[in-house]
Order: sequence, then C-alpha cells, then structure tokens
Amino acid sequence: QVQLVESGGGLVETGGSLRLSCVASGLTFSSYGMGWFRQAPGKEREFVAAISRTGDTTFSSASVEGRFTSSRDNAKNTVYLQMNSLKPEDTAVYYCAATRLYTYVTLSEYEYWGQGTQVTVSS
Repeated sequence: QVQLVESGGGLVETGGSLRLSCVASGLTFSSYGMGWFRQAPGKEREFVAAISRTGDTTFSSASVEGRFTSSRDNAKNTVYLQMNSLKPEDTAVYYCAATRLYTYVTLSEYEYWGQGTQVTVSS
C-alpha cells in the first residue's frame, strides 16, 4: 500500500520560512517524480513545484519561483519543499504527489497523493 505523509506545515509570519517533508512508502521512490501542489479555500488545487527522479531537475510555478525549492533524498524516500519569503497568499493545504510520467505540472498525471499539511501565513 502506497503512502505519502506530509509534515512541517504550521503558522508563520509574512517573510518567514518553512520546510515541508513528504515521506513515501510502498513504492520504489526513485522511480517516481515528485510534485507539490496546494489548495486554498475556495480555489482549485494548483501546481507549486516538482522534482525529477534523480533530483537533478526541478520545476516551480511562476508564483513561487525564487522562493520555494524542491529537493529529495532517495535513500530516505523523502522529498522536501523549502519555502522562503512566505506571503499570505501562500496560505493553503500543501500536498505531495508521485508520478511516473514526465510532465510534472498536471494534476491528472499523479498517481498517488498525500493527505496534505496546512500552511498559514499571517500578515
């Protein structure tokens, strides 16, 4: 049974930082690209960032480019999202997801999803 478990969310002030973690089990982690998505209240889930299987390529949405960075440790089956210079508009539930495809930015390509972790940025 595949499980993705996110952690590291919380309440932070504008300009602060958080690092999210997502631990995967039940799959061959190094065979999956990993993505981060977020969903704010009343809005659709949107792509935030992704990282390739080996970690040598990363992707970010325009809204987080230069502030958020993805990384992974395949030995620990873990992917990370370092979030810096946080803004109130970053407030959302953040999800990690796993894909065997190569587009990375499309929700529908992801096979497995975590339950999400809440990030709240106060103004």
